[in-house]
Amino acid sequence: MILKVINHRFHYEMENMCRVFYPYESIRVIHDGEEGEDSFCVTTSLEENENGYKINVSLFCGSLQESAECFETDFEDCEREMAVLLYNILCKVTGYTPQWGILTGVRPSKLMNTLMLNNGDEEAVHYFNEKLLVSPDKTNLAYSVAKAEEKIMALSDEKSFSLYVSIPFCPTRCNYCSFVSHSIAQAKKLLPDYVEKLCEEIRKTAEIAKELDLRLESVYWGGGTPTTLSAAQLERVCKEIDENFDFSFCREYTIEAGRADTVTPEKLDVIKKYGVTRISINPQTFNDDVLVSIGRRHTVADVLDVYKTAREKGFDNINMDLIAGLTDDSYESFCSSVDKAISLNPENITLHTLALKRSSTIVTGGIDVESGETANKMLVYAQKRFCENGYIPYYMYRQSRSLGNLENVGWCKPGYECLYNVFMMEECHTVLAVGAGAVIKLKEPFGRNIERVFNYKYPYEYISRFDELIERKTKIKDFYENLAENANS
Repeated sequence: MILKVINHRFHYEMENMCRVFYPYESIRVIHDGEEGEDSFCVTTSLEENENGYKINVSLFCGSLQESAECFETDFEDCEREMAVLLYNILCKVTGYTPQWGILTGVRPSKLMNTLMLNNGDEEAVHYFNEKLLVSPDKTNLAYSVAKAEEKIMALSDEKSFSLYVSIPFCPTRCNYCSFVSHSIAQAKKLLPDYVEKLCEEIRKTAEIAKELDLRLESVYWGGGTPTTLSAAQLERVCKEIDENFDFSFCREYTIEAGRADTVTPEKLDVIKKYGVTRISINPQTFNDDVLVSIGRRHTVADVLDVYKTAREKGFDNINMDLIAGLTDDSYESFCSSVDKAISLNPENITLHTLALKRSSTIVTGGIDVESGETANKMLVYAQKRFCENGYIPYYMYRQSRSLGNLENVGWCKPGYECLYNVFMMEECHTVLAVGAGAVIKLKEPFGRNIERVFNYKYPYEYISRFDELIERKTKIKDFYENLAENANS
């Protein structure tokens, strides 16, 4: 597909809109004066005149031709109007109506929160429905999440920060995954050096946090799969964090124990010993055939055994992940997984929509996946069942190229919201991140400015260039010193 962009700078949003309807299509964007031919072409143009702006969108695909135009007097609304024209044409051509309308952003609830703050709840809901063409069901979901997030965001202040610990290793790579994670079979030899460097980075980061008098609100280990570390390695890192950070104000401590084939009673004992308050045990599906299809080596029985052991060890805040649209997962099979998860009564259930990441084997291998319509049907069923069983939606985000442009939602029993998920997704405060692939996010208190400091992605690079990485940590102090200078000027 060719997307022609004539006399405007809205190419990013127009490309995203095309991708919602054609997730597998290669989209080439060409601008004014550039040449390009394709049997499938979408043209978007903006023309200014004395009365305002003429917006035109057209689609040509063989004998199929559609076009629409409108006039807008306010330039600030031209991008939205162009997206509406394109959306309506693509809905007509494909016969598919995406539930999120023209909204393609990662954080729908963040936008809802902003609109509620600036214009009031009623106007925010109206804007989602009428201006962004979001369905009533998805609008209500975004509103519910935004209201749930309000209380959590209020916990954060100018000295708050969260700590993220990256463990980018997994037993195997799932077919939908594009994260920079390494299978243990390939990267096991890196682990000892990785743990050593990680502990050193933890100490350095803690020194900076203490020097700046920052207040630790939450800790979150992600990956990869943190429990690919041995019990001894887990203890080493846990001990380093415990001895170097001040936990006086810490509200939550999460470690993802997502893969059942990485969790042992000994590892759970270590995690419990160091005060972890929340863990994730992620089945993704309760169908053994689907687990095989996506590249997981554990079984449903393994998940159930680990869950039972975690309960016996005293863990009273457990999350389980499910994914809608997995390879070989039917609507009926997915619904059965939802019902099974609910029957276990975890405090959190996070429901993801399959995202078609370009470097994942599900895309590069041409593996069939469920359509956006079916994925949405799965989400509708899950939402109904979660609500019936006392779960509330408390955070939400979307990934690029997710089926049907659909969402990921965290559901929980009231009082069991994962604070870190909201702090991170709504960008409430600074996140100091350690480990390969980690990204430090420095948040201006009471403002919108966010500066990012990137660690090296790959474990071998993280290890070999560690001194350079540590040098980058000076940017943390520079950021806060600049804030102080600006406040005093």
